[in-house]
Amino acid sequence: MRVLSIQSAVAHGHVGNSAAVFPLQRIGVEVVPVPTVNFSNHTGYGAWRGPLIPPQDVAEILLGVEERGVFPRIDAVLSGYQGGVGIGDVIIDAVRRVKAANPSAVYACDPVMGNAKSGCFVAPEIPHLLRDRVVPVADIITPNQFELGFLTGTEPASVESTLASADLARAMGPSTVLVTSVERPDREEGVIEMLVVDGAGAWLVTTPHLPFKANGSGDVTAALFTAHYVATGDAAVSLERTASSVFDLIETTYRSGERELQLVQAQESYAHPRMQFSARRVR
Repeated sequence: MRVLSIQSAVAHGHVGNSAAVFPLQRIGVEVVPVPTVNFSNHTGYGAWRGPLIPPQDVAEILLGVEERGVFPRIDAVLSGYQGGVGIGDVIIDAVRRVKAANPSAVYACDPVMGNAKSGCFVAPEIPHLLRDRVVPVADIITPNQFELGFLTGTEPASVESTLASADLARAMGPSTVLVTSVERPDREEGVIEMLVVDGAGAWLVTTPHLPFKANGSGDVTAALFTAHYVATGDAAVSLERTASSVFDLIETTYRSGERELQLVQAQESYAHPRMQFSARRVR
């Protein structure tokens, strides 16, 4: 499998491509990483250095990759945080060209906007760009519950309302919706859930909730789910594999006391997920 991943890159820590590439490689995926920024560290520190790569430069990199004859061999295009409006146009154009070269290729979009606790943390125009232009051309989207609500103009909370919101998102264009954090009011204490919906049904997986924020865990989740889903076509199995790997990554990080994801230390959890969580069919 070959994945074209158009995302941010950081020198210190693991977000964007600096989070997604190694787990994909560890499960045997060939990755073509194209950076959209080249920062010293993620912006959660409040200070960083390095350039936001102009959209025309990102487009030049993609053109060079295309000229090497790579696009017909791309199985999936993956995108995450979009720092500006211009990069959305570049990604959409790249998806169009990849699919022209390989009609079976899919586009997986992580529509990064924010979360329920901090609200939107992207430029004001980005959520509308994602909703109106990017998500409609995606095959797979991986929003959290807050982002799903914005995309669909709803307030998903229960499993039923989250399913309804996912159906609205699927009606926008994507065939598969992975909701990466379902926090329903009636869930057991100390757990968090993920929900996947596709044409074959809907499944929910429950994992313990660890009390800290791990920047980049969503990027790993989107990458691993996309690869597993493209490989198997089975949403439930892909959800179980992803939940197993990502939980072990977060637990390894939590136990280490470090702020940044312990991406290398947890590598066996990608290559050989323990499959300790079962997905429950909810539709």
